Amino acid sequence: MTGQKLSRTVVVTSPQGLHVRSADLFVKMASRYQTEIEVVKDNLRVNGKSILDILMLAATEGTTLVLEAGGADAAEALEALAELIEQNFGEQNSSS
Repeated sequence: MTGQKLSRTVVVTSPQGLHVRSADLFVKMASRYQTEIEVVKDNLRVNGKSILDILMLAATEGTTLVLEAGGADAAEALEALAELIEQNFGEQNSSS
């Protein structure tokens, strides 16, 4: 494994932000990959495979996050996680 890290910047667009359900989905997806994943918000860097760490970010709608990964499947992991965030964690935005 090389020491090279890949990164991807994303913006939380879900009106609910990164709450318990979405953090759980993020961690479950991150855990599918062997690569180490870190999430950075401002000066706070957390383990992307820890739900408590993810919740500690308190990422509300509009928050910019940097996803970092280093390992054999880093690019694939970042793509999947960025897509999850960009698609609002699969939540429907319906006003009934």
